[in-house]
Amino acid sequence: MINLKLIETNFDEFNRKLIAKKTNPQVLENLLKTYNELKSQKQALEELQSVQNAKSKEVGIKARNGEDITSLKASLEENKTRIQTSEAVVKELEKNLDEIASCVPNIIDDDVPFGADENENIELCKVLEPPVFDFSPKNHYELTNWLDFERGAKLSGSRFTVIRGLGAKLNKALVNYMIDFNQSRGFELVNVPFLVRPEILYGTGQLPKFADDLYKIDDDELDLYLIPTSEVPVTNLFNDEILNLDELPLKFTCYSHCFRKEAGSAGRDTRGMIRQHQFEKVELVSITKANESDEVFKQMVSCASDLLTSLGLAHRHMLLCSGDLGFSAAKTIDLEVWLPGQGKYREISSISNCRDFQARRAKIRYKDGKKNTLAHTLNGSSLAVGRTLIAIMETYQKADGSIEIPKVLEKYM
Repeated sequence: MINLKLIETNFDEFNRKLIAKKTNPQVLENLLKTYNELKSQKQALEELQSVQNAKSKEVGIKARNGEDITSLKASLEENKTRIQTSEAVVKELEKNLDEIASCVPNIIDDDVPFGADENENIELCKVLEPPVFDFSPKNHYELTNWLDFERGAKLSGSRFTVIRGLGAKLNKALVNYMIDFNQSRGFELVNVPFLVRPEILYGTGQLPKFADDLYKIDDDELDLYLIPTSEVPVTNLFNDEILNLDELPLKFTCYSHCFRKEAGSAGRDTRGMIRQHQFEKVELVSITKANESDEVFKQMVSCASDLLTSLGLAHRHMLLCSGDLGFSAAKTIDLEVWLPGQGKYREISSISNCRDFQARRAKIRYKDGKKNTLAHTLNGSSLAVGRTLIAIMETYQKADGSIEIPKVLEKYM
């Protein structure tokens, strides 16, 4: 949730940054209007309550002195009715403000470039050189019999894939290697449910705005959704909790399946295994003090980048512009891996600092002296397993169609 105090302190800057993130200006106008109206109504309510307190004291004094308090009591009852009406108005305005604010994205950091879409992202650096072949490299869906798209579609429809044989073994090896690598960098392994309640999805920003991308369980007794990423349950492990200062930073890694409708991706990446409704991912999640989140962000980017480097996969770091940032992110660096079959870089990891946006929604705080302070939350892919498998297949392919296994994975095979 955005910090609504920013509306008062610097609405122009607040407005400018959110419009740069493709927020509807009308939504921001409604937000400002409702916020100001609520502020005015709260002031009116406080005045009525002040009058009520003063008149109640007056009634007590006059009653003790034996004076007639009939008209004063009538006035008190009339003011009480006004208070009840005013409280109802304030409650309704608070509800309206919360509904509007819940669909407003996080504000971008000052160093995030303004831009319309992915074409205006900024390349920060390249890591490793793309491989050079003495033959025309194939796309992953042209290599081996590891990926069975036909049977995946038979079982579940489009954007589902069965991974077979050595491909399945390599897929599992990648998961185990990623977990071990992340643990060596100080991230604690956790296993979490793949089904969560709606308030948990609200905490990390998927609900209410992105309900169309989620799979909901059709059950009258269970109000549950399949997770789109393990960021959701891992971040919310501390939903509505106050952490001790010496516990932070908390750093986790988690393997999970992820489920997404990909409602806005019709016609994109229809061939192969780039964009699936169900996929595997190893995630990084951190919960930090406000003044440590920048450093932890760098650590998470390095962790994912070093993991790719250890696999011998050429990649680049991209600073996302305002128009390409996710809903909850204040700043994001994407890692894009080189896919020889496509002859271009494709996203394989996305590391985001959400500042206190998710913590405000999920009520994740830490005790700093006598004060409870909102934590900062961060998340990132380390890595999308399917896309890493694809990158290895295309990068390590041989002219005869065979695929070499990266040295670091051999013991996991």
